[in-house]
Amino acid sequence: MDLIRSKISVPSEPPLVSRRRLLEMLQESLDCCSSTIIAGRAGTGKTILAADFARFCGRRVAWYKVDAPDADLWIFLDYFVKSLVRARPAFGGESLMRAIWASPRVNLSILAEAFVDALQQQNEPLLIVIDDLHLIYDAEWVVPFLHRILPLLPAEVHLLILGRSLPPAPLWRLRSKQRLCVIDEPLLAFSSDEAVKLFANHGLSAQQAASALAQTRGRAAALHTIALQKAGFVQEVA
Repeated sequence: MDLIRSKISVPSEPPLVSRRRLLEMLQESLDCCSSTIIAGRAGTGKTILAADFARFCGRRVAWYKVDAPDADLWIFLDYFVKSLVRARPAFGGESLMRAIWASPRVNLSILAEAFVDALQQQNEPLLIVIDDLHLIYDAEWVVPFLHRILPLLPAEVHLLILGRSLPPAPLWRLRSKQRLCVIDEPLLAFSSDEAVKLFANHGLSAQQAASALAQTRGRAAALHTIALQKAGFVQEVA
């Protein structure tokens, strides 16, 4: 299978505004939980927030952007392993994949445990980011595979899941056991101070920022579009 390297690369575009309060929430989750979910519709700033955090979290980062064809377990596993190997060259991905391919039947519980065992062989802190996981929520293997992995993750490994909605209940309900933190769409909405900083970066006023904030309800992409329009970079639509 031809590898699309952009799928396992941390996005390079820096944010115009560093979302300090959200970065602090992610850091707290990194310190206290084994996993985090960032859930919000398109344009709420999930990916750019996660990429900003990945650059400054002080850990190696395995990034994997999921596409719809990755609902095929073998495609998912191939990219997942390659993302881990890219972050940790000593991960042992080739031997793990050989063992997977050699098995006549896929036992998802054993498969998840094999991943965890391979991760435990490395002591270096690691952040794993799976972006756009919502595209494969319906795949029958997703819930049992991840539901087995999450409680077993080594202390030095943290899984960050991004999606347009919360994953199926068996996954996000782990938050009740203080193993998982959820950052949802209301939290992703820009605050007044963040909107003012965003507009100031375009030479715009706090009053313009307040008006746009009320219009967009703090949705990142919509707020940024208005800022670009006001600054003359994008033509306003009548």
